[in-house]
Amino acid sequence: MTTSTLWADKKFDFDFPPDEYRVFIQRLKEMPNRIEQLIIPLECEILTTREGSAWSIQEHVGHLADVEELFIGRLDDYESDAKVLRPADMSGTKTHDANHNAKSIATVVEEFKTERGKLVMRLESYPDDMFGKSAHHPRLNKPMRLVDMLYFEAEHDEYHYNRIDELIEELTD
Repeated sequence: MTTSTLWADKKFDFDFPPDEYRVFIQRLKEMPNRIEQLIIPLECEILTTREGSAWSIQEHVGHLADVEELFIGRLDDYESDAKVLRPADMSGTKTHDANHNAKSIATVVEEFKTERGKLVMRLESYPDDMFGKSAHHPRLNKPMRLVDMLYFEAEHDEYHYNRIDELIEELTD
């Protein structure tokens, strides 16, 4: 099992200029294809295997599609000049209730691609100055500019990508 830090325990420093947003949008845009390439050769049994109550590979992919609703909602927060960003449901209820293991992996990946595409299209429509807008992040208890949120989401993607990779290693040895 992994010894990496849990997502909820990670700390973030947002010390880069707002014009870095292009790099983060590219990372967000590429993740669905990166995940698809990682899991293509895997059989359904491996994709849906759970270790205790921990998510399967397929559930990790489904979770990435599930949280797009939160990130898109946070775009609404930035657009409306909200002082505080909407909070995440850290319980994972949406992912647990979605029953991603009952779907085909092609369906789960397509859901992620579709939801991520909506986010990226919206981000690409924003003027440069939008990425410097700031609101308070409730869990991190600090201001988060839109560019910071993109970094945060890209790191969230990477966290789950790495967990999927670890599970593949554990389950295929």
